[in-house]
Amino acid sequence: MIAYFILVHRFPEQFKRLFRSIYQPGNSYVVHIDKSSGPELAKDLGRFLASYRGVRILPARNALWGGYSLVDAELRGMAALLQMDSSWTHYINLSGQDFPLKSQEYIRSFLTAHPDRQFIRAVCQRSQRPETLNRVSHYFVERFGRIFRTRIARKFLPGAAPFIGTQWKAVTRGFCEFVCADRRVARYKAFYQHSFIADEAFFQTVLMNHADQGEVVNDDLRMIDWVPDGPIKLRPRNFGSADIAALRLSPDLFARKFDGEEDREVLGLLEAHLKTRAATHYLAPAIAA
Repeated sequence: MIAYFILVHRFPEQFKRLFRSIYQPGNSYVVHIDKSSGPELAKDLGRFLASYRGVRILPARNALWGGYSLVDAELRGMAALLQMDSSWTHYINLSGQDFPLKSQEYIRSFLTAHPDRQFIRAVCQRSQRPETLNRVSHYFVERFGRIFRTRIARKFLPGAAPFIGTQWKAVTRGFCEFVCADRRVARYKAFYQHSFIADEAFFQTVLMNHADQGEVVNDDLRMIDWVPDGPIKLRPRNFGSADIAALRLSPDLFARKFDGEEDREVLGLLEAHLKTRAATHYLAPAIAA
């Protein structure tokens, strides 16, 4: 079985379509609704989720982009999922603007075929993404809904190397247990609480510095089209109905992201796709590590 953690901050009707598409009895689901989105969103989604079993809404906190609060939310979500059920074997995190490209049967078969692999994008920050080292080179603080870089420079954790990727992942229950409770992880938590965009580096760094957590596949299993957003930043482009052929043919399990108000047809096309043989029958090809 699979455990899902879903971050939501807007588009309630789109979230409901996502949830229906990934819900399967026996799976476990924890939903985090950003506190800054207001009480009406929480009430709406609370009413919607009340009829589903195996679902828990995480106590609301503000989730600030770039801040450690996103890592904290995910760690709390992992811990809640571990307490909810002992039978799930893999954990997947999503946002409310993601959508599956494969059925739950397909996803479960895929994960069963790769039981000890951690699917997460992770590269050495020093050698492959040195331009991002400013995220960890100084002490950062969260104040008044913003992230501030202080003048306090600092060295990285002794005996460890920094890694970076994206916040999306499909990892094993064993890794969730390790990152939530193992004493060796405490120093990473303390360090990354005062970094920038920790959700793209904390889990990678913990995983890559502890080889006993299984084989790492540098792939988050998401179809994402990154486009420029200013001179140094990238953002995921919203997929639309014009992308449906590529979405149907993608080997990835999920795609991000979507805006149902911008394109009202694409989610319906994907819902129909999830019923096809291509989205429901996994053929187990070899995966390169």
